[in-house]
Amino acid sequence: MRFDILSLFPEMFLSIFESSILKKAREKGLIEIHVHDIRVYATGKHRVTDDAPFGGGGGMVMKVEPIDRALANLEMQPGEGPVILMSPQGVPFRQETAAELAACRRVVLICGHYEGVDERVREHLADREISIGDFVLTGGELSAMMIVDAVSRLVPGVLGNSESSQQDSFSSGLLEYPQYTRPQEYRGWQVPEVLLNGNHRDIDAWRRRQSLARTWRRRPELLEKIELSDADRLILGEIQAEVP
Repeated sequence: MRFDILSLFPEMFLSIFESSILKKAREKGLIEIHVHDIRVYATGKHRVTDDAPFGGGGGMVMKVEPIDRALANLEMQPGEGPVILMSPQGVPFRQETAAELAACRRVVLICGHYEGVDERVREHLADREISIGDFVLTGGELSAMMIVDAVSRLVPGVLGNSESSQQDSFSSGLLEYPQYTRPQEYRGWQVPEVLLNGNHRDIDAWRRRQSLARTWRRRPELLEKIELSDADRLILGEIQAEVP
């Protein structure tokens, strides 16, 4: 899978893409990440990529021409993948969005900056807009990093254990159950006995109950979006009855 990132500050990506799992995935050839400097595609002596907004107002707006030239240089093939504008006005990024993008051969991410981008980028160049939350950053670079990370870990072979991504929070619609490792006891804090008895049926049942309980207590709105079994509903009833 290939990611192309259009940014005014490509140096911001040097550290994250050369570390940990993403670095190993690149070395194995599982993913490609190419960061393109939008300034290279600006014209004039000073390669200006922004200008004052028509109609007045504070801040500067990124120009459409350099972004258009940068996209044209990518030579995208029809159906190869979406061109995404990072924007606080976009559709919220979810785990299902990551799974959808992981099925693409190529994803292009445009990082906005300053006061935003010329509206013609939205209207004519981007296929969609994505937001990572209801807050505003100084630029789209951090958002793009998060999306590349979330999508890459769903590409087959990127994670050492293929089950890891399937058990993550949100993958099943629920928050993930608690995890423990050695030592079994630390400062009097014990690992739940059910995880030590080797009975996988009991362990699976405990984990399901914990996921349901944690989701109900922390993110109850998620329960409205998934299909619960009769057994799940019974467990939730028991959990809710435990609350004083």
